[in-house]
Amino acid sequence: MNRPIQEAMYFKLVQWVLLLGLLSVTTVATAQSFFGQQESVLPPEQAFKPTLSHDGESLKIDWQIEPDYYLYRHAFSADAEGRELALNMPDGEAIEDEYFGRSEVYRHSLRMTTQPGNADTITLRWQGCADAGLCYPPQEKTFDLAPAGQDISETNEPSVATNAPGSEESSTSDLKNTMAEDQQLAAQLAGGNGLWTLAAFFGMGLLLTFTPCVLPMIPILSSLIVGGRKVGENHRTAGFVMSVAFVLPMAVTYALLGVAAAMAGANLQILFQSAWFIGLFSLLFVVLALAMFGLFELELPSALRQRLDAGMSRQRGGRLKGVAIMGVLSALLVGPCMTAPLAGALLFIADSGNPWLGGAALLSLGLGMGLPLILIGTVGSQLLPKPGAWMVRIRAIFGFVLLGMAIWFVDRVAPDAIILALWGALGLGFAVSLKAMARGDNASTVASQIATASAFIIGLWSALVLIGAAGGASDPWRPLAVYTSTNDGSTTEASSSNAEQPLTFDEVDDLATLNARVAQTEVSGQMTLVEFTADWCISCEVIEQEVFTDPTVQAELENVQRLRIDVTDYDASDKEVMEHFGIVGPPTLMWFGSDGQERRGARIIGELDADDFLERFAEAKQTGSNITGGGA
Repeated sequence: MNRPIQEAMYFKLVQWVLLLGLLSVTTVATAQSFFGQQESVLPPEQAFKPTLSHDGESLKIDWQIEPDYYLYRHAFSADAEGRELALNMPDGEAIEDEYFGRSEVYRHSLRMTTQPGNADTITLRWQGCADAGLCYPPQEKTFDLAPAGQDISETNEPSVATNAPGSEESSTSDLKNTMAEDQQLAAQLAGGNGLWTLAAFFGMGLLLTFTPCVLPMIPILSSLIVGGRKVGENHRTAGFVMSVAFVLPMAVTYALLGVAAAMAGANLQILFQSAWFIGLFSLLFVVLALAMFGLFELELPSALRQRLDAGMSRQRGGRLKGVAIMGVLSALLVGPCMTAPLAGALLFIADSGNPWLGGAALLSLGLGMGLPLILIGTVGSQLLPKPGAWMVRIRAIFGFVLLGMAIWFVDRVAPDAIILALWGALGLGFAVSLKAMARGDNASTVASQIATASAFIIGLWSALVLIGAAGGASDPWRPLAVYTSTNDGSTTEASSSNAEQPLTFDEVDDLATLNARVAQTEVSGQMTLVEFTADWCISCEVIEQEVFTDPTVQAELENVQRLRIDVTDYDASDKEVMEHFGIVGPPTLMWFGSDGQERRGARIIGELDADDFLERFAEAKQTGSNITGGGA
């Protein structure tokens, strides 16, 4: 391809990237109002009101349905003292429903008839939704059948018959007219315009790019560009193509993972966070790092490589396949921590039974996350050195970056002291390598002097870190604190950090124990905070260190029962309790009142700071029985 055509194609691609960027600016602005809104919904007993009357032969059931609400035809059923009754009703309005597919619904009013015979009671079951996107769990009422001409009374308040997929038990008489952030997102996703939904999730993906869980993708992508670029290639074009090859499989993986998780009824991403999977992925980074150091070249078998030579001479597919594979693996393990946008999308998919729109939303989320990576890979690639002698050193530096990524992954499952020792060893090795690089240059140059000084500082600090790790230290900023004793024999580390110790939580292993502990607060009048966490959850660690060490937070929670559910292993009991409450993944924090009911509107999903945490706590105390999740 000649240079003018190549440049024209490049600028056309840049135009598309800028267009996507303009779209994202618009969607982020719209999303601000999206997150701030409070969806107002009626309790189901107010939205749907049945009135029964009978003349001795047939029973008439008249429904008053509030505007912007509807009932499903397929959800109606009735029985008279255990005997199923046939319901006669008119045809409904045909819709393509996001929750149940093609369905018939009724709005405003409905009359149905049935023949209860000589039964004394009749039990009705139904389910409805709000146009705002909220779908109620199935409802049930039992009525006493009075003699003909007299009023028929109900024998019980409406109750939740069963949990709809992904829904949670609720005491609907206490339903609060506000929803938590993930519920708002799910409601907006279900009830809003499809294109707007995709645009909003694209904007949310942009914001997720700058979270601690996604930032590690930048050095991964940079190392791939450095290692895969060839002499004579246009830097921008090569960087752009390789970035797209990384981002597209990453985005598709998010979509497939989310859809599969919803269809399987569990969060498959948790399965990929197991210790063995993390270990294999960390080992992969070590192998890639050794290749960067030049110990060996990663190549296909010669026979297969020869068969691909013809194709590789016409396209970049040979290198791009490796980049695409890294994009998929990065999506599985480096992807976004559990945040409200992702939780809202998965909540919608689970509730709807229609994974296509939800999958498209997660695809848009992944593309939004990938746009900054594409820009960095395209424009940032100009800042990388040209192929030549410097490339050997740059590859070595990225080798250390990849080793750092391996340690970062192992950090989720290994003891703190071992992780500190690994960082110290890595830093010491990097210092030695940096000194060797400086010695190879003219010692009088400024760059060489800076490299020598940096090597000395990094080496000294790394040595101190190794010494601290040998004594069981875990803090890289105070590695020798474990060896420093105060006059009374206690360590300065312990004495200086007493005020910063995180809150203590009682561990809970299963749903029955959780319900029992929550029920115990009925006498004491305490509220209960339940935290879902895992060893591999980065945002959980942030909450632990930045929220639960805050003195104001600790004072506010002093009289709150604090329970913790560790889902690191994701065993059967973990799965049961998460499915019971509709938990998509950690970190998730739930508030329960002394009445045993969750304050659902104050549920916390994802990372937040101490001020936001206290705001949610205040909301939980003020909302009363704001419940859409089952309690004790």
